[in-house]
Amino acid sequence: MNDILPHYINGEFIQSNSPQHLEIHDPATQELLARVPMASDDEIERAVAGAAEAFIQWRKVPVPERARVMLRYQQLLKEHHDELARILAEDNGKTFEDAKGDVWRGIEVVEQACNVPSLLMGETVENVARDVDSYSITQPLGVCVGITPFNFPAMIPLWMFP
Repeated sequence: MNDILPHYINGEFIQSNSPQHLEIHDPATQELLARVPMASDDEIERAVAGAAEAFIQWRKVPVPERARVMLRYQQLLKEHHDELARILAEDNGKTFEDAKGDVWRGIEVVEQACNVPSLLMGETVENVARDVDSYSITQPLGVCVGITPFNFPAMIPLWMFP
């Protein structure tokens, strides 16, 4: 491959202007698979600003529509299961079977996220104390970042994204 991978910012792939790159090697063969640009401060700020803007729209999406997004995401993961597993095996040195399990365990969590309508239901407790009722609501909080371990390259991110 030997390509420099693009960043994905604001819904599009862009070539980085960073002079620094991280080389990705196949652990089994030491073949250079790709170069990953180390994002510049400007690229990071653009990504965070884009995510914050997307969040404003996402929080207004009705819960059933969010569930359909998760169902579509789940279907895409299933359609590309073996392809994703091959990439993991090549990139991380996992066996193909182990990589397939990593992807599948992540898909199971996405399936759970498809239950978002019931997961987002709040709680109401009447008379938690004299003349006191309690309630909770679940709302999206905003943009966050996840740093995942190398040994579960699909499963952990798939836990986090939904």
